Amino acid sequence: MYLVANRRLNTLIQFTRQQHFRAEPGGNGLGKDMQGKRGEELFIPVPPGTVVRDAKTGELLADLVEDGQKVLIAKGGRGGRGNAAFKSPTNQAPRIAEKGEPGETRSLKLEMKLIADVGIIGAPNAGKSTLLAAVSAARPKIADYPFTTLSPNLGVATLDHRNLVLADIPGLIEGAHAGAGLGIKFLRHIERTRVLIHLLNGASADPLQDFEDINAELALFSPELALKPQVVVLNKMDLPQAQEMWPAVQAAMHERNLPVFAISAVTGQGTRELLYAVLEVLEATPVETVSTVEAKVFRPAEEEDAFEVVKEGDRFRVRGRRVERAAVMTDWNNQEAVARFQRILKAIGVLKALQQAGVQSGDTVFVGDHELEWQ
Repeated sequence: MYLVANRRLNTLIQFTRQQHFRAEPGGNGLGKDMQGKRGEELFIPVPPGTVVRDAKTGELLADLVEDGQKVLIAKGGRGGRGNAAFKSPTNQAPRIAEKGEPGETRSLKLEMKLIADVGIIGAPNAGKSTLLAAVSAARPKIADYPFTTLSPNLGVATLDHRNLVLADIPGLIEGAHAGAGLGIKFLRHIERTRVLIHLLNGASADPLQDFEDINAELALFSPELALKPQVVVLNKMDLPQAQEMWPAVQAAMHERNLPVFAISAVTGQGTRELLYAVLEVLEATPVETVSTVEAKVFRPAEEEDAFEVVKEGDRFRVRGRRVERAAVMTDWNNQEAVARFQRILKAIGVLKALQQAGVQSGDTVFVGDHELEWQ
């Protein structure tokens, strides 16, 4: 089974409708020593920007960025051998055959990181959605209260035949790096943007303090985020309060050597000039390469014949790659197959280990999902 990045998708919403997938199983063996049909591979499409993690361990498995990029997430099981494989000089017509090994089962966590040129950030109610609607064909939900935007919106602005992809990111509050408010939902989406429009609310009591608070949250979440190029914008210049704030904001940003603009997203004042400035910054910013080296886990190779015997109350459990695979591939209705399983246990030392652990006649022994009685 594979996950494949597909540029026609832009959300993970399809996984709210279907969360369990099963690849087609292989077929049974045929006469005249013919193998059964191989199971068909299953390709599951996801949007570019999907991060794939193991749901149990959190280990990073893949970061699918480019269209067509794929990752193997579960392998099919090995096919069982037919009776011809067990022919020997002393047994010319064996009646033994193996079952096929089940394929891997895995739980995954999929996380979407938007791929956009520009991220519009700012405190709740700064006017991010209004700005996105003013400069693109996007029609996000807009209202005069915090957290109107509960998930990022994408818009495309066209400047001189150049498309600019903008993402309106949910508002940020203090403690977002630890998950407060919309927290991580906000921060993870701007990791892929190359330039940030830092929108200040001209109706806020202290836009400069909002600016400092948001940058502090960026740095606490990821030092790399705090280093992304920013274009600072004071919004709501149609209000007298914002007009009074403008000289102080302009002076403060000049001290920081940051480009600063004054706009009104509602009336469209200054938005065109802003986009040209953002495009200039974007063209001067190198494209980042996405690395999947994060959280690399190194594990020693598991020995094929390694096993352990664990006593669970008055029962015993045997764990190990080869012994569990042998159990699942054994046809328990066939005495020859059961005898062969016993020989495998003896050959790799499981029978001796069970005796040393104190197993008695009549005790229950689990091997994988199989419950056996010791005789």
